Amino acid sequence: MNATSSMRIATMRPCFRFLFSSGQAVAIAFPKYPFLFPKCPPTDLISSASASRRREAALVRAVAGARPMGTSAEAIIGGEKAFDRIYEQGLAGKPILIERVEPGPAPEVEKKEEVASGRHETEEEKEAWRLLKKSVVSYCGNPVGTVAADDPVNGGQMLNYDQVFIRDFVPSALAFLLKGETEIVRNFLLHTLQLQSWEKTVDCYSPGQGLMPASFKVRTLPLSDDKEAYEEVLDPDFGESAIGRVAPVDSGLWWIILLRAYGKISGDYALQERVDVQTGIRLILNLCLTDGFDMFPTLLVTDGSCMIDRRMGIHGHPLEIQSLFYSALRCSREMITPNEGSKKLIHAINNRLSALSFHIREYYWVDMKKINEIYRYKTEEYSYDAANKFNIYPEQIPSWLVNWIPDKGGYLIGNVQPAHMDFRFFLLGNLWAITSSLTTPWQAEGILNLIEDKWDDLVGNMPLKICYPALEIDEWRIITGCDPKNTPWSYHNGGSWPTLLWQFTLACIKMGRPELARKAVTVAEKRLSKDKWPEYYDTRTGRFIGKQSRLFQTWTIAGYLTSKMLLEKPELASILTCEEDLELLEGCSCSLKKNARTRCSRPAAKSQILI
Repeated sequence: MNATSSMRIATMRPCFRFLFSSGQAVAIAFPKYPFLFPKCPPTDLISSASASRRREAALVRAVAGARPMGTSAEAIIGGEKAFDRIYEQGLAGKPILIERVEPGPAPEVEKKEEVASGRHETEEEKEAWRLLKKSVVSYCGNPVGTVAADDPVNGGQMLNYDQVFIRDFVPSALAFLLKGETEIVRNFLLHTLQLQSWEKTVDCYSPGQGLMPASFKVRTLPLSDDKEAYEEVLDPDFGESAIGRVAPVDSGLWWIILLRAYGKISGDYALQERVDVQTGIRLILNLCLTDGFDMFPTLLVTDGSCMIDRRMGIHGHPLEIQSLFYSALRCSREMITPNEGSKKLIHAINNRLSALSFHIREYYWVDMKKINEIYRYKTEEYSYDAANKFNIYPEQIPSWLVNWIPDKGGYLIGNVQPAHMDFRFFLLGNLWAITSSLTTPWQAEGILNLIEDKWDDLVGNMPLKICYPALEIDEWRIITGCDPKNTPWSYHNGGSWPTLLWQFTLACIKMGRPELARKAVTVAEKRLSKDKWPEYYDTRTGRFIGKQSRLFQTWTIAGYLTSKMLLEKPELASILTCEEDLELLEGCSCSLKKNARTRCSRPAAKSQILI
């Protein structure tokens, strides 16, 4: 069996929903391209007058080409009948049962006026909008996303930069939403949701059904029986063809975050309430909340499973994943329809939110006081109330940190595991921790204070450093495996990424410090357009365009536009962020257990809330 022959295919539309199990493969009527999904009708048969009839016919043809099979229902979460999954059982000889979701026409969402109305757009902004619209990808005549990069210089060596990435599309989606253009975001959410149901197999192993693809590509293929006719299909990548074969853990988390943002900005809350969308949220949460061997509330992941998608020593419990996980849990709790079937799930979300916030605030936070405390740690402690819970050796404190950490301010470190603390400063995880209120307000202020104090290191000639400092010499050789792309102060190893501007802007506006974001945007504006919107910059201060950087990188363009619009209308930032949830600090299951093994998070967490 190979990775493609065992994958299930189906023809899907937003209004028709097949939800398959991870069981037997199904042979459908397109044997020449068994790995592609979903499909759209042959383009030479398309006319605007009968588009809907042909979509129905395409579905019927796909079903007719399949061998008759039986159906069964399987609860997604512990016997919840409202969200039963219909799947093909095989060999039963019964008609196929299709769940048909008829949401009706898309709601008439009142389009927002252009955020920047009433002011003159700069030449850089006009160019950015032109490039962003040029990057739009269409499927069956409808916009469904934006390519990662549209670099004419590297047109023949695009690798996967010509695909639509979930994480890369988020700033593009926000730019379109803030401008009042909601159709592309709605289409993106629905089509990626359909891809979630596809069976993923690598070397005879299938991961969980809730896994979202890292990216997808719209391919145009000729029909086998007509050389002049062709059809469009979506070809997703769940990591089985990615460099390193790493599953994208963050894709599902970003999808949930974007779904919430779409509803709040467009007003189209009906999309969140659809049965297939509710099911998609639950499938993602099932993967994240599944019990395992880990003793911590943080998600355990492999290296390269997020924006840093190459070997950089972040395996374990990286901050970026934990911040996105917390934000996705907060967003999911808002969107899940409350009923009898969802009580257990909501309870599990609340418990995880409480434990995760305490764990990150308590064990990931470092400032001058905390580092001095670690410096004086005793080791090999065996007790329930040990101060050095993870048996961290003081010698792990790197020499660069001793003189780098400011007297006022601090940050969340990159990773905490038994006998290991990664003291590198990872910007995305810290910024999203502020945005989602994973940090306390006091800690959030401390992070921005540190960024301001270390402006030359973290911003320099181009914002913003993805991590600081870079791995060099022996560390680079051992940790990255001599990765030629992640050389010191390049790419993920201390490179400067302009796309992080929009997340920095969100965090600054939330904390009432938009002047910091304006300062960073002003620095970026001096070069981005002249340098043709690079993906990243190299050197310690970001002076050079990255040695392998793609030009006209879409999320660089979109991050800049989103930052400009948020600074123009800062009140819109509040609908993309989460405020401190005091209810999480009020009660917990720990109070039911009176023994030395249990330590309640509430007193420690509440003590850092600003009044």
